[in-house]
Amino acid sequence: MSDALKAIETDREALLTLCKQLDDSVWAKPSGCAGWTMQDVVSHMACSFYLAVDMSNLPNSDGLPAERAADLYVASRRSMTPEEVVADYESVSARGLELLAAVQGQDVEVPLGDVGTYPASVVPAAYAFEHYIHIRYDIFAPDGPVTGEPPASDELRLAPTLDWIEAAIPQQNSKLLDGLDTAVEIRLTGPAARTLRVGSGDVAAHIISDSAAFVRWATSRGSWEDLGVDAQGDPDTLDVVRRLTTF
Repeated sequence: MSDALKAIETDREALLTLCKQLDDSVWAKPSGCAGWTMQDVVSHMACSFYLAVDMSNLPNSDGLPAERAADLYVASRRSMTPEEVVADYESVSARGLELLAAVQGQDVEVPLGDVGTYPASVVPAAYAFEHYIHIRYDIFAPDGPVTGEPPASDELRLAPTLDWIEAAIPQQNSKLLDGLDTAVEIRLTGPAARTLRVGSGDVAAHIISDSAAFVRWATSRGSWEDLGVDAQGDPDTLDVVRRLTTF
């Protein structure tokens, strides 16, 4: 099993354990995703697996960007009870893990609409990324309704999350990066430490960030100032990087 699949499986088990312990009142509380409840977030995570295993379970979203399609899918499932949502996620995620294991070794490109087009080997990282951010940022406090300590942000979960962000940044920010004729070097510290290069041309700026903090600001969930990011170099280059986002 690949590291990305191990990360998904580990966070999946953590999510299922949490969901089966929650008080009924928590499900209707706002999550860290604007306009979505706690139940909507878990429902969305099930829908992401349905996109891979059986799209017939989802309403038609032709012509919609990915984020608007996600809203449509979630809205179509709001008549479900929390128990039904959890059981549905448990079932479809098990099928999804089997499918991802089967396709990740194939030498094909997988088109994901406005999310981008990626080698099949990268697709499991997208699901690891989704589990990482939704559980820690949208379900758990301070932005989500669940108090307590979220699952660990360790190398197992962070490495594939960072792999996805690294692959997604150029495609999901192409218009922004087209106007950048310089590059920035981003050194990530902590679990899954690595150095990323964003942009083309000579390196005009350097950023040092904790790897977990990088996930927050690379998904527009926190500012450099609040997350202790050290950014030095050309202001115009840094301004572009500050506006990058991934999903």
